[in-house]
Amino acid sequence: MTDLKQRGLLEDTLVIWGGEFGRTIYCQGGLTKDNYGRDHHGRAFTIWMAGGGVKPGITYGATDDYGYNITENPVHIHDLNATILHLMGVHHEKLTYRYQGRDFRLTDVHGNLVKDILA
Repeated sequence: MTDLKQRGLLEDTLVIWGGEFGRTIYCQGGLTKDNYGRDHHGRAFTIWMAGGGVKPGITYGATDDYGYNITENPVHIHDLNATILHLMGVHHEKLTYRYQGRDFRLTDVHGNLVKDILA
């Protein structure tokens, strides 16, 4: 990040970091010396984005105290994909194609920009 910023490339480079699933702050079952991992869940994921038109220094969205349920500003995966495509200069609705009587695109037939995170 520092290198990109020093070279003036951060404003044109979108950096995204994320995991494959969310993590709770607890584990199910007994917590022992050998079993101390955190559980997975599919309701809340954390990603980190920088540069490329993303507003710096903000946190968007929140979960409950257990990191399980979304309590503020939920973002659907279609909205995230539409926003990433927008940041890359691609209008997701223009990628629509019709096949066997149904419209298809990378954001399915959904997706709204998450404007609050755009610089």
